[in-house]
Amino acid sequence: MTTGVELTSAALAKVQELINKENDNNLFLRLAVQPGGCSGLRYSLYFDIHNIDGDVEKTYKSDKFSDVKVKVDKMSKPYLDGAIIDFVDTIEKQGFTIDNPNAGGACACGDSFH
Repeated sequence: MTTGVELTSAALAKVQELINKENDNNLFLRLAVQPGGCSGLRYSLYFDIHNIDGDVEKTYKSDKFSDVKVKVDKMSKPYLDGAIIDFVDTIEKQGFTIDNPNAGGACACGDSFH
């Protein structure tokens, strides 16, 4: 069984770019699951500087930029194990996507799941 959250190279590059724009090396990407959305649970991705007791952390090394840390709180971890975060930039869509093997189904917009 796969554990943790994976970032594709496109997602990692975008996260690094956004952190560099903020000019704060203390920032890390937090991925969480919260109640809400039309399917019951919704993803939350944001930059954070605060640690939460029980955080699961993964560090992505980079030759071009400073390392990127991704943290998931202990309550969200079971919902996100094995999830892959990608960044898409096409004429139809731009933004982060999450391919989550734990999701039983999702809404049409892709922002929430169950």
